[in-house]
Amino acid sequence: MAKQNPWFETVLEAQRRAEKFLPPSVYAALVAGSERGKTPQDNMDAFAEIQFAPHVAGHQPTRKLDTTILGIPISMPVIISPTGVQAIRPEGEVGVARAAASRGTIMGLSSFASKPIEEVAAANPNTFFQMYWTGTREQLEQRMARARAAGAKALIVTTDWSFSVGRDWGSPVIPEKMNFKAIWDMKWEGITHIPWSWQWVTGGGLPDLTAPNLRDPKTGVSPTFFNAYYEWQQTPPPQWEDIAWIKQAWGGPLILKGITRVDDAKRAVDAGVDAISVSNHGGNNLDTTPATIRCLAAVAATVGDEVEVLLDGGVRRGGDVAKALALGARAVMIGRAYLWGLAANGQTGVENVLDLLRMGLDSALNGLGHSSIEELSPEDFYIPEGFSRKLGDAPLETKPASKPRTGRAATTD
Repeated sequence: MAKQNPWFETVLEAQRRAEKFLPPSVYAALVAGSERGKTPQDNMDAFAEIQFAPHVAGHQPTRKLDTTILGIPISMPVIISPTGVQAIRPEGEVGVARAAASRGTIMGLSSFASKPIEEVAAANPNTFFQMYWTGTREQLEQRMARARAAGAKALIVTTDWSFSVGRDWGSPVIPEKMNFKAIWDMKWEGITHIPWSWQWVTGGGLPDLTAPNLRDPKTGVSPTFFNAYYEWQQTPPPQWEDIAWIKQAWGGPLILKGITRVDDAKRAVDAGVDAISVSNHGGNNLDTTPATIRCLAAVAATVGDEVEVLLDGGVRRGGDVAKALALGARAVMIGRAYLWGLAANGQTGVENVLDLLRMGLDSALNGLGHSSIEELSPEDFYIPEGFSRKLGDAPLETKPASKPRTGRAATTD
């Protein structure tokens, strides 16, 4: 049998290899969504509704892909979105950070990561630290101080996780910790996926399911994922004044992640944030939330002159990146795509994914006849009528008229 080429040519192939390599429950954790799973699917499918309008001559011999995010130069408009517990390979987030650094881009590190901020920032000096609104203000200040001391260049505040309680679309049973019972329960998955199990035997131990970036500075104990989730459930939800407070307490560049509505985008600007990410948490939130690419243009048109606008959700190809930029994003954040690369081939697999996105974006610019990503615009594409969603900017239409309702809610334009 011929040996498999370690290089894969599409993100879909990375996903196939990840599914083959990982135990079913581990793979399911990477693809699961909430309820019906409609939003993660729409995040991907919506990109295909936007069609290229390429030229046949007049192409440019060189193309400029680099840009800046919050003043940090990056080689292309793709950065690593923070995702929790990357214990699918022993190197985890450190391997991802090294891959991002080698390709000249930014690493986003989750509060729920399996590796500490100090190790990740050492692997990639351009690391952004992500926090949820969880715990007390004192605890939040301690976490910010630790990230600042480690050299984090910006803070990502995620507020779109998770309103949903219907985690039934492919969600696996996740052990609280990798103890003897968990190993016994997963024994058949381990036996039938020897390469995955063997990497942990030779890599120095069992997957760590604790959250070292939420470590209690007094006790030195890191909570399990479930204990951290319980803390989040017990924390009163953030208000806009809290967003303004965290910006002031951090004292540096801040991205607010989770925006889909234009009214929220305006409030984010008022709270003093420096950037926003149009995001629905990869579909792991309220199911049937529109795809983020559908919401992007309205948000970017509203606040794009005041803050930097990013997008995450469903990006699988360089062409997707081009479409996001054309509709107003400065850059995109990727999640599942690089996790599949990590599973498929470790750090090299993440580099592979970033290379594919770069090549795909360059190919899109070439076909459109542009020499720079700054030249991309909606005129480069056919965008069907009714594609976009402008949420939070008009009164809700009522049916029946005999029962009027008040307030503001989502509409389509």
